[in-house]
Amino acid sequence: MAEKSCIKRLQKEYRALCKEPVSHVVARPSPSDILEWHYVLEGSEGTPFAGGYYYGKIKFPPEYPYKPPGITMITPNGRFMTQKKICLSMSDFHPESWNPMWSVSSILTGLLSFMMDNSPTTGSVNTTAAEKQRLAKTSLSFNCKNPTFRKLFPEYVDRYKKQQQLISEHSSPESPQGENSKPKTEKLVDSSGEDVKKVIPRRKQPFPTWMMLLLVSVFGIVMALPLLQL
Repeated sequence: MAEKSCIKRLQKEYRALCKEPVSHVVARPSPSDILEWHYVLEGSEGTPFAGGYYYGKIKFPPEYPYKPPGITMITPNGRFMTQKKICLSMSDFHPESWNPMWSVSSILTGLLSFMMDNSPTTGSVNTTAAEKQRLAKTSLSFNCKNPTFRKLFPEYVDRYKKQQQLISEHSSPESPQGENSKPKTEKLVDSSGEDVKKVIPRRKQPFPTWMMLLLVSVFGIVMALPLLQL
């Protein structure tokens, strides 16, 4: 069980974060365990991580702030292994260098800064800039599949939904003719139980009635001309 001083310290730090948020960082404790914090790092512009949202956890010991926490990342990112503890000077990999004056804000700021760097450490991986950019684009989609992420960070879930809505609007046809020109498909089930698609040909438009009357009238006039000349 966490010590009273630990609980008071973490509660104080959460209030401070709510009052003065850290740029590119969002962090919240678990509703059921104040020793477990969840964070989101937003990739900095001008780096391969730009546009990425990186979700992870910080596990504080009951003796915090006199002992350092463990830090892991859940979102694939191309910089750190997922679900593995990250080696930092302010993590439990280096208790000898831990400073009790450090806070959640300073821990996450240091993690974000170290993420933008290329220095190798325990728990890091070596990938190309293109791979980091690819993972950045898919990071929010990946996070939104996590029930805990959706519960703790609803604002990011809303952001993802808006992104998907914009993509859907841009990919839809601009006019009704564009929709009619595409063959329709109907989902059927074959004898094996598998879904199959049947292409339904587009129904041809009927010949306009007014055009038919016009043609009949013109034909009648042409046929009547010889009789008028008699």
